[in-house]
Formats: sequence, structure tokens, C-alpha cells
Amino acid sequence: MACILFVIELYEKQLILYILYRMIMNYLFPNYLDNEYKGKKIPLYFFYVIIPVTIIRSFIHLFAPDGGAQSIANIPLYLYSNQGSDTIVHLFSEWGLSQFLFGLLYIVVLIKYKSLIPLMYLFLVIEYSTRVLLAFYKPVVLEGYAPGGIANYFLVPLFVILFILSLKKHR
Repeated sequence: MACILFVIELYEKQLILYILYRMIMNYLFPNYLDNEYKGKKIPLYFFYVIIPVTIIRSFIHLFAPDGGAQSIANIPLYLYSNQGSDTIVHLFSEWGLSQFLFGLLYIVVLIKYKSLIPLMYLFLVIEYSTRVLLAFYKPVVLEGYAPGGIANYFLVPLFVILFILSLKKHR
């Protein structure tokens, strides 16, 4: 009898997990891409702020002489050889290109495919939480505090909250 109850309880838990999984997957990967956003309004409004911030940051990394490495992130480029500091600046420029492409993707989502906003928030949660982990796993020598490094600790929980709110249906 206990075995049967255990199997039933296990089945109920699996069923609940499956239902939650399907609900989340339907929001993250809708069957039809459309411009209908179904989540709470706050994540939608905040998404309008994310776009210019992402694009402005990308331009700084692309066009600043040091790519923002020393002038913003406080990486002491003068401690490296010319080739080493040039490599760091180049990597910051490539990062700027990636940010610019994400900014363009965010614009396309906002204009044409708002149903993908929850997925964009999931990407933001993954990106910023990975940045926090990398700060511990592969730390960088700095001459001060990098604004982005500090902001990541606030942005991760914010993006988690916005992600969850983007999954909740707006009434």
C-alpha cells in the first residue's frame, strides 16, 4: 500500500512539474510569434529602458579609444605590454559589437515580436548572473570598482523579478 501511495505521490509531483514546464515553455517559446505581450506591464516598460542602455554601452565599447576598458572598467592597461593592452581593447570592442547586435534584436522584439520578451529576460538573467559568477571564477585586476561589476549584483535580482512578471498574465 505504501508503495502505491509513493507511486501516486511521485506521479502527482511529476504531473505538476510537467504542467509548470509546459506553461513556462509556452511563454518562452510561443507556437506563433506575434506582437502580443501577455505579461505584466512593468517588464514591458522596463524593456524600453534596456534598449538604449544596451546600445549606448555598445557604442562606448566600439568607439572609445580604450573600449572603456580603463576609462570605465578601471583595468590598468598601462601594466600590460602594448600587444596585451591592444588585445584587451580589441576584446572590449568585440563585446561592444555583441551588445549592439543584442540591442538590435531587442528593438526587433519590441517592434514586431513582443511575445518573445520573456525569453529576452531569461537571456538577461543568464548573461548577468554569469557575469557575477565569472567575477569570482576568473577575477580581473582593477584599479577601482567597475560600475558594471557593481551593477550586476543589483541587475540579476531585478531581471529575475522582471522575468517572472513577464510570465504572469496581465489582466
